[in-house]
Order: sequence, then structure tokens, then C-alpha cells
Amino acid sequence: MQAIELSAEIDKNRQIHLQLPNSVNAHKVKVIVIYEDEQVSIDKKNRTLGLHKGMIEMSDDFDEPLPDSFWLGNDA
Repeated sequence: MQAIELSAEIDKNRQIHLQLPNSVNAHKVKVIVIYEDEQVSIDKKNRTLGLHKGMIEMSDDFDEPLPDSFWLGNDA
């Protein structure tokens, strides 16, 4: 199995046309298309620091090891 990396453009008909090198013989192949979705973007400007401050409580023993009964399934 071999891999070749080629650059291509998707046209308005959502088609890709590739020209393979002469060293590639005619046979069946698998084609994987990797592309970046231009519509997906993260807008960091809309983030508000401290928006949910004070809404979560953590117990004092959060960092303590869990008891053996938890790992053995006896704590159900």
C-alpha cells in the first residue's frame, strides 16, 4: 500500500479532478478527502469570564482517593 498527497480544488459542482503521476498504474483505489470547514469558527469575543462563578460547589474531600468499595462495585 502506498500513499500520494495531492492538492485539488472542489468545483462548484462539488467535484474533484485529479491527475495522477505516470508511475501509478490503473486499478481500484480508496480516496480520502480532508478539508477544512470554513463555516465553523469559534468566536472568542462572545466568551464572558466568570459568568457562572459560584454556581458549582466542590466537596472538601474531592482530591481524596475513592474507597475500595467504589472500585469493587459495592457502593451502588
